[in-house]
Amino acid sequence: MSAPSHADQPLLIVIDGPAGAGKTTIARRLARHLGLPLLDTGAIYRSLALTARRRGVAWDDEAGLVALADALPIRFGGLGSLAEPDAPHDVPQRDVPQRVWLGDDDVTEAIRTPEISEGASRVSALPGVRKALLGLQRALGARGCVAEGRDMGTVVFPHAPHKFFVTADLQARAARRQADLVPSEPGAMGQGPSLSAVQAELHLRDARDSGRAAAPLVRAEDAVLIDTTSLSPEGVLDLMLEALGLGYGRGDRG
Repeated sequence: MSAPSHADQPLLIVIDGPAGAGKTTIARRLARHLGLPLLDTGAIYRSLALTARRRGVAWDDEAGLVALADALPIRFGGLGSLAEPDAPHDVPQRDVPQRVWLGDDDVTEAIRTPEISEGASRVSALPGVRKALLGLQRALGARGCVAEGRDMGTVVFPHAPHKFFVTADLQARAARRQADLVPSEPGAMGQGPSLSAVQAELHLRDARDSGRAAAPLVRAEDAVLIDTTSLSPEGVLDLMLEALGLGYGRGDRG
């Protein structure tokens, strides 16, 4: 399915919301459906946190983190890679996670651990870090994409023509996040964190993201609000397509 045209301007759709609300899943599906690149800004902050951990830079060392951010060798692959300007984006891609590289190192799984999630939340709260990565995010999204994060519609792309803010109650978000963290490989050891532990972690992240001085998590005034608590990803996608003026039912999607 081709994305709708907007006066020959690159189509930019932004999705903001708290952790566990389903931003990444729905952004991936929307990008796939419309044949657009995906900009996962959370992956950028996670990659910076991972780089800092590997290089011995503390997550509260703002100057050190800014230096790393200025030369972050991040690139994406799959789902219409933002790193490949000539790659076709009109053919739907498989519904698989976008690959993330730091240089030649595929860090797709390494940046999704609970430890790096905590690091990403901490480094993203620093004003200098957010400023240092602002240009990178805007450059990646300049030719159109589906961008997801926490300040896409308010700071990074305030003039985006299509904005969504997705949320869900804390218990639902914690259950989803816990399911993502449970080992899925046959023979994998451990049961993952408890629901109460995940809920406490999300509560802390909510407070940090909403209370930070630089680009706090807040719904843009012109963003469409979608509560995903009782909705499936398909249901959320239907609502977004309707808001975009496409209005395709589930039976029409490939």
